[in-house]
Formats: sequence, C-alpha cells, structure tokens
Amino acid sequence: MKYRTLGNSGLTVSKLALGTMYFGSQNTEEEAFALLDAFTEAGGNLLDTSNVYSGSLSEQIIGRWLAARPTEVTDRVVLTSKGRYTTGPDVNDLGLSRRHLTRALDASLHRLGVETIDLYQMHGWDPHTPVEETLSFLDDAIRAGKIHYAGLSNFTGWQLQLTVSTARAMGVHVPLTLQHQYSLLSRESEFEMVPAALHNNIGLLPWSPLAGGFLTGKYQRHTTPAPDTRAGSDNPLYRYVSAKYSAFDRNWATIAEVVRIADETGATPAQVALSWIADRPGVTAPIFGARTLDQLHDSIAAADLTLDDEATIALDQVSTPTPGDYPYGPFGTSQRDRRLRGGDQALGDLVGQGSDHPLGRP
Repeated sequence: MKYRTLGNSGLTVSKLALGTMYFGSQNTEEEAFALLDAFTEAGGNLLDTSNVYSGSLSEQIIGRWLAARPTEVTDRVVLTSKGRYTTGPDVNDLGLSRRHLTRALDASLHRLGVETIDLYQMHGWDPHTPVEETLSFLDDAIRAGKIHYAGLSNFTGWQLQLTVSTARAMGVHVPLTLQHQYSLLSRESEFEMVPAALHNNIGLLPWSPLAGGFLTGKYQRHTTPAPDTRAGSDNPLYRYVSAKYSAFDRNWATIAEVVRIADETGATPAQVALSWIADRPGVTAPIFGARTLDQLHDSIAAADLTLDDEATIALDQVSTPTPGDYPYGPFGTSQRDRRLRGGDQALGDLVGQGSDHPLGRP
C-alpha cells in the first residue's frame, strides 16, 4: 500500500479508502469483518462511513470490529464519518445546524465506540443553516477533541469556496477535504468543484470511482445485466445509476478503452479505472467498496499500478465530458482566459461588435 497526506494536514492515509456504505445491508457483519481485516492487513488505514449508511448499521458494525481487534490494528485506522441527513422523525433531525450536528456526532461516537472521529464530514450542503453556524460547531468539536479534522461532501464549487473563505475570515479551522462523485464516467466536477478544491489545497476523496461497477467491464452494451449485479437488481438507486451510465456513447467508448488498456497491461479494468482516478490532481484517496474479498484484493492492487502517459492521455481524451458552449465550452472559456490565441479577435468581434480590447474581447 502507498500513502499520502490528507489534504493540507500532516495526517498520513492509504492511497485507497474502504467504503462501508453497504455494511449491514449487502454485507453481513461477518463479511464486513473479513473485509476490514483484509483491508488493514494489506496496509489500508482509511475507513469511510456515515451515520445514515444502512440505517446506522455500518457505524455499529465498524464499532464492534474496532472493539474486537487488538489496539495495534485499530490504532492505525483513520476513521471518517458524516452528518447531515435525517436520523429521526423530528423536524430538526436534519441539516447542518448546531443542534442536529451535536446530536448526530455524539450518536456516531457512541455507535463507533470511539472518543474521537478523525475526519467528520458535512454530508451535503444545507441551504437553511448559515455557514458560520456550521463552522462554529465544527471548530468547537475539534477543540473539544470529538473530531480531529472537518471535511465536506457533495458541496459544489461555490459552496466549497464560500465555506473555506468564511472559515478563514472567522479564524476557525478550515475544512480539509471534499468527498464527491468522480470517475472516468463522471467528470463534470472538474468544471468547478475540483478547481475550487485545488485552489484551496483541499484533498479530494472521490466516491463511486468505479461508476457503480460499470468500469469493471462486466456490463455489455445492449445486453441485460445479470440479476446478481447492481445494474440488474430491482434496487431503484441502482436502476437509476445504470440508466444514467448506459445512456451515453462516450461512456461505452470509455469502458472499451479501459478494457483495452487492462488487456495490454495485464491489469483488470477496475485496477485501471482506480489507478486513473487515484492519480488525478488533488486526489488523496478514492473510496471503493467491495462485496467480496476477491473484489477487495483486486481493488487494493490498484494502489501499486501507475498508468503510463500514453494510457493516461487516451483515457483523458475518451472520457472528457462535452459541455455546452457556455459557460464551460470554448465560448465561455474564452471569457475567462487571458492568453492570446488565434481566433480570439474573431470571438471578440462577435461578442463586442469589433471591440478594440487588446485581448479581442469587450
């Protein structure tokens, strides 16, 4: 296993993180224990969970695993969890308010059986709670020793920047990480979220790096997925994800390129996809899940795989999202680019009706 520092901190974490979203639902407790044992034995130390995963069963299972293992194993674990989504019937059991987060954090600490969570992440933006209130809570939680660091999850670019800038203005702890959907089949976060994270030295923790299993190469276009796969199940979320990924020619072309590179390098498609995302700018550790030990060992091997320039460029090109002309396409980009390029004057003429601006724009 290889290691990196977590965002702008001195904390060292494994290049890959183990996601535990399905502990207690798809994975029995016995299976979850085996996955946790194998991951830590391979040198992995970053575990990701949330208070709402499998109705809080994920945290409970991890807590029982921590209690059942020797301290020389558990002391190496870097534990993350999240709070934001509803945990009860009360109208206030939701969001990023001080009241809800206080209760959510205390409940997570109890379920996990620990005094401190290493990285506590806001699971999503809350439009009803002032950013100052959330940041004040997180700063107090750090000072109280309940968490070591704070992070964000599913925040857009402007939400991340507002949060970071407000924290600096307040003089409180700045969030360390951003957890967001990111893979070869989901690169739209590169328009705003990734640049905002890079600008602020925020570590990226991509979730769904294998795009719901599509990047493992096990699905074929125009065929019915097997019933024992996510895409072939009756789960509404899986059916939605499957329909989203299978609808675009670019995605199938990307999957074919992943399979081609895997065949040429002797790796598996999953390893190629994980290696690509792990080496993207700003990425600390992709969060992968596993239903079986074979899947876990296959994914862990990606930590030692580095794609060459030719393979990386091929994957970059085939998977590049195609935005509209504005604000991210050529027309919109030209409004924000100070470099002189051929065609700038013509675009300036189009926008400014012959503006004599030195960059060819009004």
